[in-house]
Amino acid sequence: MIPKRFRLAAVAALTVALASGSLFAYSASAGTPEEADRATADAFARIADDVLSQRTQALVEDQPGQRGAAPASGKTRMSAKLKKDEDAAMTTLRSRKTRLAELGEAYTGADTRVAVDRATVTGGKATVQVTEQTMLTYKKVHGDEPATTDFKTRYELTLTSKKRGAWELTSIKSQDAGNGPVAINEPVAAKANVVKDDGNQYPDGTPAATKYPATPNPKVKTGGAYDYAAMAKYAEKYWSNYNPAYRKFNGAGGDCTNFISQALNAGAWKPVPGSSSDYRNWWYDGTRQSDSWVGANEWAWFTLSNQRAANLANVYQMDVGDILQVDFNKDGSKDHSMMVTYRSTKGMPYLTYHSTNTYRKSLASIIASYPDARYFAYRT
Repeated sequence: MIPKRFRLAAVAALTVALASGSLFAYSASAGTPEEADRATADAFARIADDVLSQRTQALVEDQPGQRGAAPASGKTRMSAKLKKDEDAAMTTLRSRKTRLAELGEAYTGADTRVAVDRATVTGGKATVQVTEQTMLTYKKVHGDEPATTDFKTRYELTLTSKKRGAWELTSIKSQDAGNGPVAINEPVAAKANVVKDDGNQYPDGTPAATKYPATPNPKVKTGGAYDYAAMAKYAEKYWSNYNPAYRKFNGAGGDCTNFISQALNAGAWKPVPGSSSDYRNWWYDGTRQSDSWVGANEWAWFTLSNQRAANLANVYQMDVGDILQVDFNKDGSKDHSMMVTYRSTKGMPYLTYHSTNTYRKSLASIIASYPDARYFAYRT
């Protein structure tokens, strides 16, 4: 959730003196957070845009005149530690581009836009929350790729003032990475093992292989009990702009399973009433919901115990309306849920999900970021 704007009785004057795209002077009471004015916020937005655009361009196929081969964040002044971290990030992203190319995926262009949600200055330090929205254009390697993949994610930046009105970027931290896969242009962060075995037995399902291509397993998408086209349409409508008819769960744990439950409901999955804590039940009534509606593990237990879906042998067998879950650390707990909303004729599923909010991200790019994770594929 983007923080509510901070309101002050009096805001100190901020004088902007842009020099190389990131320099300005300001006046703020030491120790008292002061909300930045529009010009100052715009300067911070340019700093964030520079760094995040450089990350995105590291994934784009090299072409004359593009920034793909440019050094990390050439315009923005960074602390020595952050510069080292960003250089490492760029190396990681270029390696990811290579892995994607091996799987037959590439991007021909990118558009990254950054908006400042909140910016405050306290003495010589600034804290800035921003939202990045990026669109990557798929190269038509096979000819049946979707046009683009899009995502929206949030960051918090910290900056320190230097001499002559310069600002030095000291950190840039994702505010969404803990709940699901990182954005395609973000280095993978380590995820802590936090799950302890409670000694009970649950229908956890069978992990799926990730070898590409997979043995075909065609899905009958019409004439049955479920409307898979409606599931995909719902997910692609609300991947970024949330449906106000449902509550959001963007705090600890994320909104991913709540989102796929909504899409499944739109495709005619029927509720199963009963105790909210019993994983064999699945429902949402406007003010409450079952644990299986919002919890990744509970959703899997409900789905398998009620025979709503069966595990697929290989993740690349998934089709529209099927669900992918990921155990990033192989610690026995499923961390994230996603829905396939498009499948190419060449056999590549594309996933749409919340946390990080993402539209039509290829399965190849998920696995390129997390090659050692454990995956569970569900034929709904």
